[in-house]
Amino acid sequence: MPDKPKLLVIEDDPNLNQSIVGFVSDFADADAALTGTDGAFMAEQAIYDAIVLDIMLPELNGFDLLKTLRAKQVQTPVLILTAKDALADKLRGFTLGGDDYLTKPFHREELVMRLKALLKRTGKLALDNVLQCPPITLDLANHTVSVNDSAVILNGKEYDLLVYLLQNADTIITKDQIFDRLWGFDSDTAISVVEVYMSNLRKKLRQTPAENMIKTIRSVGYILQSEAINEE
Repeated sequence: MPDKPKLLVIEDDPNLNQSIVGFVSDFADADAALTGTDGAFMAEQAIYDAIVLDIMLPELNGFDLLKTLRAKQVQTPVLILTAKDALADKLRGFTLGGDDYLTKPFHREELVMRLKALLKRTGKLALDNVLQCPPITLDLANHTVSVNDSAVILNGKEYDLLVYLLQNADTIITKDQIFDRLWGFDSDTAISVVEVYMSNLRKKLRQTPAENMIKTIRSVGYILQSEAINEE
């Protein structure tokens, strides 16, 4: 489901990678990368809500990958997953910008618990299935949207787009990020589809108290500004 948090699993063991993707499937969607180079490219798009990162990777190791991400200001939370359990390795991971550390072999339940904790801490996993940025309220369980208690009917990608904007309220999101997040890296659709759906969403919000909350940042992308910022 597009309204779930989106994870990236960077692990070179195909079986373990797919197992992790399966472990998180009830609360998140996950993409998989089997090499450090592929993982770095995908992670640098900054469309993920959390990353599971192995250290011993082909082409580019996890430590260097994490260092590169943080140098490029990609602040996606990272759970380091590795067979290395020495204190020096843990300290290096945290120093480079890792957010949590789990040593192989691990229990499925602990991995899930740690990932959920990361997502809750950053607001990417709604505790009650509700996203709010007054006057907008979006119920993830029922796929309903309301503005000051008045229903707004959104279709397909319009709804997905609003979810992504609400999850990143007061943060500029580029057109490329929206496209990669909602349509995927491999989509044959033209990136101009982002403007089409953004226009549709704005029309649905027109003549509601939320009609001016979505701002266009010329040549960059869009931002959903909270009511508090709009009032400043």
